[in-house]
Amino acid sequence: MAGVNPATSQDYEEDKRKIAAVIPYYAFKGIDRFYDISGLLLSPALLRRTIEILVERYKGMAIDKIGGFDARGFLLGTPLALELDIPFFMLRKQSKLPNSVTGDSYTKEYEGDDGKGGDALCISRTAINPGDKVLLVDDLIATGGTLLAGLDLVHARQGVVVEAACMIELGFLEGGKKVRERNPNVTVWSLLSEDHLQTRGLPPGTGGTSTAGSACASDGKC
Repeated sequence: MAGVNPATSQDYEEDKRKIAAVIPYYAFKGIDRFYDISGLLLSPALLRRTIEILVERYKGMAIDKIGGFDARGFLLGTPLALELDIPFFMLRKQSKLPNSVTGDSYTKEYEGDDGKGGDALCISRTAINPGDKVLLVDDLIATGGTLLAGLDLVHARQGVVVEAACMIELGFLEGGKKVRERNPNVTVWSLLSEDHLQTRGLPPGTGGTSTAGSACASDGKC
């Protein structure tokens, strides 16, 4: 794609290793390897470096708007938009925004807001102008349901998604593959591969209540 600074598998390898070290994997609602970026947020240096890598990738691309998915996409998309001086908009869960439009319901790999794995996204009516070139940002692509719903919503507002970026793509769930098949003109890009992520953490609800304790696995990794 013209104007993109693509990151190859050899780019930023040392940075990726350091970033991956603070992102643990854990079992979550039937998924063996889910990921949490809280450790990244606790490291200003690594978070800054993550945003710098994203800026390097997208500074040469023609982008009119950046959209971040509820909620961790806000944490990555907002500083990226500030650095690129590009407007940012939120893709929120349904009924969370005033003066908004809501997309169709979609299903995820785990229980959603309707108790059956379903959710819906909404965006501000003024977020996208016809023809706007949009970059979508999230922390994770799993089954691809959320990303597909975001793509459909942007397209319904006559926007053009030029790329979807995430920290991690769960390849074994084939969500990225599904998105690529349905949207062949949209590049799906992830900063880290699952090979980078080797830090094992405890599942939610198993770390106890002590504020002094460490949410680490029995092998000492956290």
